[in-house]
Formats: sequence, structure tokens, C-alpha cells
Amino acid sequence: MSNRLTGTKGRILDLLKKNPKLSAAEFADYLHMTEMGVRKHLNTLIQDGFIDVENSKQAVGRPVQFFSLNTKSDELFPKNYGEMTVRFLSDIEESFGKEAIEKLFLNRKIRLLDEYQSHVIDRYDHEEKTSRLNVIQNTKGYMSQLEKVSEGSYVLTEYNCPIMEVARNFPIACARETELIKDFLGAEHVERTVCRAEGGAYCRFVIRFSQPSATRS
Repeated sequence: MSNRLTGTKGRILDLLKKNPKLSAAEFADYLHMTEMGVRKHLNTLIQDGFIDVENSKQAVGRPVQFFSLNTKSDELFPKNYGEMTVRFLSDIEESFGKEAIEKLFLNRKIRLLDEYQSHVIDRYDHEEKTSRLNVIQNTKGYMSQLEKVSEGSYVLTEYNCPIMEVARNFPIACARETELIKDFLGAEHVERTVCRAEGGAYCRFVIRFSQPSATRS
């Protein structure tokens, strides 16, 4: 799924996908617009971080600006990674059995746990660690939101699921994510009470710690 832009900005992106570098004059010719009109759209795309600009010195006259796509622009074009991943996993399950799938998701959880733990230090209390989890999940595109219910009790809500297609077809992905959160936090209890892969509008985790956070001097 993509966040496809439409209108003139969408046409500019399409042109750059087919032509690695273009000048404002070249855009104007393609789009039958004035250079000033094109530059307004280009400046917006630059500010949004989707295209880069570089100055190229000419033998005569002023340098010419050339525009190109950058890696962030990839998110604006259609992708089928989820569908392809599901097909690969289905082939693995058919060839090697359910145990192979379970092993793959367990390995993924272990790798992510190592990665998550690199973002915290030992002296972090429960609240700091849970807040850090929220930051990590947002960085990974989960659009998460953390609410402190009481001392040692939290609710984490994720409004987006970057692996939705996989989770719908392989529920073990959700189970391992719940385990990941519990293991990372060292919480007594983590329960997924709402799940997007099961038709919910979001994923929601209830988190409880057995001991209150230690007071640091």
C-alpha cells in the first residue's frame, strides 16, 4: 500500500521515477506549465523531504538546478512486500511445516529484543522503559500512544501495523510481538486486548508491573 500523491505533485514524482534527474525547465515542458508554477510544487516536495536538489555548473551562465527522488519517496509508490512475504512464508510452511514458521518468528523476536534493549540502560525505571518502548514503536511506524493508568499499569495503543498482511495470515506474528513487549519491559503481565489483524481498529496492550518503579535519588 502507498501514500500516493495525486495532481501535479504526483505527476512530478512519476516523471522523476522515469527520469532520474530533471530541471525546472524540463518539468515545465513535460507538464505544460510555467517554471514558476512548477517550482512551487517542487519546493513543497523538497520541504516534505521527498526530492533532492543539486546545482550543476554550466559552461556559460548560471548553475542549473536538477531535481531527483530520494529514498523517502519510495513510500509514495505502490508496494507488494506484504503479499510477497506471505507467499514466501506459506511456501516455507508447506515445505518444512508449521515448526519452521514458529522458529522464524521466534528468531525475529530475539533479534528485535536485542535491538530494543540497545535503546535503554539498566537504571531506567518502569515508566522510562515503557516510554522508550512507545518511542521505538513510533519510529517503526506503529503510530503508538502510551497512557499511564496507575502506578505500574499502562495501556499501549498502536494505530498502524507495518506487518498487517503477515499478521492476518500468521497469528503467531502477533503472539511473538506481545512476548517481545513483555520480555523487553520485564513486565509481570502484557495482554493484547484488541488486535487489528482480528478486525480491531487498532492494537491495544494492557501492561502491568509487579513492583512499582524504584525511586531514584
